[in-house]
Amino acid sequence: MGRRKYTIALTQLNLNNTAENNLKKCIEWVEKAAGQNAEIVCLPELYSSHYFCQEEDVKYFSFAEPLYDVSFHAFSELAKNLNIVIIVPFFEKRAMGIYHNSSYIIDSDGKLAGLYRKMHIPDDPSYFEKFYFTPGDLGFMSVETKVANLGPLICWDQWYPEAARLTALKGAEVLFYPTAIGWHPYEKEQYGVNQHGAWMNVMKGHAVANGIYVAAVNRVGHEQPIPEKPGIEFWGSSFIAGPQGEILAQASHDKEEIIMAEIDLDYMEDVRQNWPFFRDRRIDAYDQIIKRAID
Repeated sequence: MGRRKYTIALTQLNLNNTAENNLKKCIEWVEKAAGQNAEIVCLPELYSSHYFCQEEDVKYFSFAEPLYDVSFHAFSELAKNLNIVIIVPFFEKRAMGIYHNSSYIIDSDGKLAGLYRKMHIPDDPSYFEKFYFTPGDLGFMSVETKVANLGPLICWDQWYPEAARLTALKGAEVLFYPTAIGWHPYEKEQYGVNQHGAWMNVMKGHAVANGIYVAAVNRVGHEQPIPEKPGIEFWGSSFIAGPQGEILAQASHDKEEIIMAEIDLDYMEDVRQNWPFFRDRRIDAYDQIIKRAID
């Protein structure tokens, strides 16, 4: 059972295509966060490489690793040494031909507290994730750690109120969204402000609707793996929101940095008592939500 107050940190980073360099960098940044008294630290989506889903090429399957391999051993040891919880998003090779976009939730004793596999998989220009990832089959979850009950989700999941609701109902205290999202450079001038605003607004809405803390950690930098294509300008802007959608901490658009916030479960309970959205849910009237469309 976790405590009533604890501190979380998000590490907003620029990542490249060399796994060893990214591992070393992420370890150093987690150590920095722990040095600032973070008790839970979350890395960006697919921490060990650049965002390779900008193109469909089988060569990138070489970035994947089986369960309990390099990433797990490195961060398990780190979590134990620092006595913190670490959320490690990675490219999972489950079996020959079956790969997932996953996250380890590693407890402060170095043991695996939970494994989450991304449930919603996009297929958009420069976000060709369906080529690489099998949709998650572990469902939505609240993972109990020695510090807190955590709700692991990943990037595209952040657009779905159903994912946030089910994770919150399972007892999570914070929704974590490790992310890789940015602007197509040729769209930024016309659509950039609204795109970024929509990203923040939908997650702030999840915070309000569920009376829960939300933490979204993005990468930064311009990644252009295909020279003849414009690449993606990752917009950073990692943030932590409180259960009324208030911004508790927010990063810049273009710098590597750590942001932190205190999670206060007494405050969260007070918000839910005064805005009793869970109490007033009409569970008898929602049966059609499981249909693809309502005719």
